Amino acid sequence: MAATSTRTTTITFTSDVTGTHTLSAASNAASPASVEIKSLVSGANTITLPTGGSTVTGCTIVPPASNTVSITLKGVSGDTGFRLHNTDPTTVSFHSTITTFVLTTGDAITGIRLFWS
Repeated sequence: MAATSTRTTTITFTSDVTGTHTLSAASNAASPASVEIKSLVSGANTITLPTGGSTVTGCTIVPPASNTVSITLKGVSGDTGFRLHNTDPTTVSFHSTITTFVLTTGDAITGIRLFWS
């Protein structure tokens, strides 16, 4: 069953530069509104976007707080991709044609969370 989701990113600067910027993504009235906890194996892990009456427009990837293993985000396993932070959340927005993406890890990771919106 779908729900409505709204994603925002808030950036706050302090010290020499001060200010707050709130960036809003488009509202998604067909969001899966779900959270998955996954265990990833060492190497390429293909992640399939949820379906079943919902349309995913974004995913926030949250590694475990104590993670020390490399995570690389890729479109497909053959891509070079780019390295994600070991513990900071990463939010990715998807075009409507995207059905999968790949997280390549340097070792197994238990307890990575995927927030689907």
